[in-house]
Amino acid sequence: MKPVVAIVGRPNVGKSTLFNRLVGERQAIVEDIPGTTRDRIYGAADWAGREFTVVDTGGIAVNEADTFTAMIEEQARQAMEEADVIIFMVDVRAGVSQADGEVAEHLRRSQKPLIVAANKADNLELDLDASDFYQLGLGDPMPISATHGLGIGELLDEVVSRLPPEAAEPEPELFKVAIVGRPNVGKSSLLNAILGQERAIVSEVPGTTRDAIDTVLEYEGQRLLLIDTAGIRRRGRVERGIEKYSVIRALRAIDRCDAACLVVDASEMLTGQDVHIAGYVNDAHKGMVLVINKWDLVPKTETTMRQYQTEIERELNFMDWVPWLFISAKTGQRVERVLRSVLHIKEQREKRIGTGELNQVVQEAVRRHTPPGDKGRQLRIYYATQAGVNPPTFVFFVNDPKLSHFSFKRYLENQIRQRFGFEGTAIKLVLKARSD
Repeated sequence: MKPVVAIVGRPNVGKSTLFNRLVGERQAIVEDIPGTTRDRIYGAADWAGREFTVVDTGGIAVNEADTFTAMIEEQARQAMEEADVIIFMVDVRAGVSQADGEVAEHLRRSQKPLIVAANKADNLELDLDASDFYQLGLGDPMPISATHGLGIGELLDEVVSRLPPEAAEPEPELFKVAIVGRPNVGKSSLLNAILGQERAIVSEVPGTTRDAIDTVLEYEGQRLLLIDTAGIRRRGRVERGIEKYSVIRALRAIDRCDAACLVVDASEMLTGQDVHIAGYVNDAHKGMVLVINKWDLVPKTETTMRQYQTEIERELNFMDWVPWLFISAKTGQRVERVLRSVLHIKEQREKRIGTGELNQVVQEAVRRHTPPGDKGRQLRIYYATQAGVNPPTFVFFVNDPKLSHFSFKRYLENQIRQRFGFEGTAIKLVLKARSD
């Protein structure tokens, strides 16, 4: 499981700019308006051979009327508990503020590794001004400029040096299944229905499950590890405090799992946040089954199920390999099909395809659809091979990977799926230059 690095600080000190710099792409919205980052955003980063997850947080809200509310204290506490390393960002141009001091007071009590990043140090004079932040009592402040990339290498060296040692013992070789979804869609109820016992707290209060709960289950002769997670709020509605940092736990669960059961509320159809969570699963190359819960509460006509299917196909068109189930965790309707689907996904993720058979499909695909090119050069595929399972990973040796295009990789993926299946799981395609 990747360690987590959380970027915290008051609004408008440059957290999202640093986040974008660390993950190498513009994922977070960057504006000079306090509070722009309303949803928690995460991205993968690596430095000096270590991989970790970076979490961009909304600014810790501090104003004249309410300097430091109990809710903000809770957010700081959760940051200390959840992250493996905390980057506390401050603004060199603004100097040490009362808000910085109040945040520092709470972070100082943390036993977690803590780095003070003095941002916006764009010249030597401002670089020297970073020393003012020694008064926070949090160690040596590191002058950086997230916008111009100054001091970022040194900051990353410090982050990596403070990450926990890589686990010597791998997790048990169990097929791991994460139950994920927005709050109050019935995730814990589904877990309890599967297990037939009150293993997790069930409540109508969104966000009741704050910790990921692991349960080992044997089903049809196979052992599975079920992970119940905290709910993920709709975009723009993640509240400060407990629930905001519960999202980190859900993302950790997706990172840990082999397949996810994405639970949605049948009464609401698919929401934007449901699709957002599915995107997390897809980006991580996991398996997934869409579990449409509370089906017993939906008024039905002859066309109801067809309407849902149309909606799913439209909203999850980028994951058209995902199976779906209509269930009721409360009544037990079709709950037994969830684990059957999980076992089928396990089988698909562990499937191996022979090199000869695979290359025959690839050659036929290339004959039907000319590979892309650029400036007179055309992509040439020499051969392909399956390099791994769980996730199924295929390596294509080509003349120049830069000549490829997303749409062509998607075409190759569809051809592989049409011939070999892989229902219920993402597959990973890697293009390598033959000289590699």
